[in-house]
Amino acid sequence: MKVSDIDRLKPSRTWRRWLKRGATLVFFVLVAVLLFSLARNVDWTQVLETLRGYSPLLLLAGAGITVASHAVFSSYDLLGKRYTGHLLSAPRVLLVAFVCYAFNLNLGAWVGGLAMRYRLYTRLGLGVSTVTRILSVSLIANWLGYMLLAGTVFSFRLLGLPPSWQIGAAGLQLIGVGLLALSFAYLAACRFSRRRVWHVRGHEIVLPPLRLALMQALLGAANWTLMAALIYLLLPSGMFFPSVLGILLISSIAGVVTHIPAGLGVLEAVFLALLQHQIAKSEILAALIAYRALYFLLPLTVACVVYLLLERKGRQRKREEVSQHG
Repeated sequence: MKVSDIDRLKPSRTWRRWLKRGATLVFFVLVAVLLFSLARNVDWTQVLETLRGYSPLLLLAGAGITVASHAVFSSYDLLGKRYTGHLLSAPRVLLVAFVCYAFNLNLGAWVGGLAMRYRLYTRLGLGVSTVTRILSVSLIANWLGYMLLAGTVFSFRLLGLPPSWQIGAAGLQLIGVGLLALSFAYLAACRFSRRRVWHVRGHEIVLPPLRLALMQALLGAANWTLMAALIYLLLPSGMFFPSVLGILLISSIAGVVTHIPAGLGVLEAVFLALLQHQIAKSEILAALIAYRALYFLLPLTVACVVYLLLERKGRQRKREEVSQHG
């Protein structure tokens, strides 16, 4: 490509970048307005009463679901271990992945998903290219599971939309069909593609075998299902589980679009908008507050302790390397 061609592309890239930022800002403002309009009439006294009404047994069950979900997500990196063949032990891989997931949930993907994963793994002796391949396996597992679940829920219209939103059901169904098509295309490529190696920004990505891809799909779908199960447990009885799952999937994408750490406010806005015609706002907010405490804050507390231990182990390893080479 000639220099003049590159110069002509620069204004186009700049325009797209500003358009993306503008769309994100508009979406963020709309979510804030929607959240304010829905929550201003909430009886916060009733929210507190609902929170106090959760039994210790129910909260214990919620904690169990949280442990199971975090364990499943951490297992993504075990697939990465199998994919790359690195020599770190499985328990250490699970600890690193758990810490990264907890920080990712609360502080955003750039902190937990990327920076912390690279820091911890490289301090434990893995190369940057190996960490990149582990990250790729983890990301694909998460979003492959998402696409399969969202595609199924949306395609079969399992998400109960409010009466005023029914006009969007057909569009959501088309999105679901597209998500399923993408998912099956990836699985088909893992099975039949002759080209197994791809290069992305200087990194070599090897298309995994079908068995590993199916494990990605299974673990990804299991994690999203467990997250929805926790919210379902905290909501009043009688809810339709696929609807709760579908709303969680929609709110997660909305959180990614707005780049808000932990999707703070976005999750609440989407659930209030799509469930307020079925149950009281106070019950929805109480369930989501308990969900954040169990799924976000409690694991983060544990992850901070584990992170300090991993950092200590990393420093010890560095000192040993220096003494050996000295």
